[in-house]
Amino acid sequence: MLLSTIADLDVVFVGGKGGVGKTTVASTLAMARALAGDRVLVVSTDPAHNLGHLWDTTVGDVLVRLTPDLASGGYVDGLEIDPSATLDRHLAAVGRTMRRMLPERMRPHAERHLALAREAPGSFEAAVLERVADAAALGTDSYDLVLFDTAPSGHTLRLLSLPGQLTTWTESLLKNRDRSERYSAAMRSIAGGTDDDPTAQADAELRRTLHRRRERFDRLRSLLRDPQRTGFVVVFTPERMPVAETLELTASLTEMEVPVCALVANRRSPSDAGALLRSRRDIEDAQIQRVHEALPAFPVAQLPLVPGEIVGSDALEEFARILP
Repeated sequence: MLLSTIADLDVVFVGGKGGVGKTTVASTLAMARALAGDRVLVVSTDPAHNLGHLWDTTVGDVLVRLTPDLASGGYVDGLEIDPSATLDRHLAAVGRTMRRMLPERMRPHAERHLALAREAPGSFEAAVLERVADAAALGTDSYDLVLFDTAPSGHTLRLLSLPGQLTTWTESLLKNRDRSERYSAAMRSIAGGTDDDPTAQADAELRRTLHRRRERFDRLRSLLRDPQRTGFVVVFTPERMPVAETLELTASLTEMEVPVCALVANRRSPSDAGALLRSRRDIEDAQIQRVHEALPAFPVAQLPLVPGEIVGSDALEEFARILP
C-alpha cells in the first residue's frame, strides 16, 4: 500500500516528530524503489543528519552513491544539505556581484551588510530552501524519485512555508525596483545620461536576479502543492505524544495545501512475543485507532519493530522487501 501510494510521484517528503524513524522510512522507500529499477535521490534537510549513519557510509553536501550494484539496475544517491556551506556560497556570490556593481566607496558598507545578513533570522532556512529547490529540479531531471528526509515537524513546517513568503517578498522588491528605475530613468533623461550608464546596468542586473529568484520559488511552491507530483509521508510511533504531533502536523500541511499521501505507524510491537510486547501492542492499537478516527481520509501503513539495528544497505534491502 505504501509503495503504491507514492508510485507515480516525483517528490516525496518524509517527516514527523523527532526520533520516530523518518530517516529509516525515507531510506527504506528509496531502497524499495531502487530494487524495482528506479533511480532515487535521498536528501537530508535535518541539521542533525543521520543519513550517513544509517547507510554506514560518508554522506555530505556532495552527491554520493549509497547502494551497491543492484540486479535491477536501480540505485540510490544521497545528499546531506549543509546550510552553513550553502549560505557561505550564496553570500560569496552576492558579494562578487555587489563588488562588480557598486562604486568602490560603497563596497565596505556592502561587506558589513553581508556579514550581518549571515546572522539574520531565517538566513539558514533560506539557504536550505535554495538547496531543496536545486535538489527538486535535479531530481525531476535526472532521477525517477526524490525523497526528502526532513527535520522534526516544526522546522519542516517553517521550511515549507518559505517559498510563498519569499515569492511575496521578492514581488515586493520588484515593485520597489519599478518605482526606483522609473525615477532613475527620468533623472538620467534630465541629466543627459543613457541606459549604458553603470547605474542603469546595475539596475537591470538586479532586476534579472530578482526575476530568477521569484520564478524559482514560484516553481517550488507550485511543486509542493501539486498532488500529482508531490506527496508528504508522515511517520509516527503509535504512542500518545507522537500521535498528537502527527495530528497537528497533518492539519498544518493540509492548511498549507501540501498534499499528505500517507501516514506510517513505525516500530509496531509484535503480539506474539511475550506479555510485555503484547501489552504495548494493545496500547499501540488504541493510538492507531485514534489516528484512523481523526484522519479517516489518509491511508495508514504499519511497519514492524525488528530485532537489531537497521544499518547499511543490506539491512535496508531486507527491510524494504517487507514494505506494504
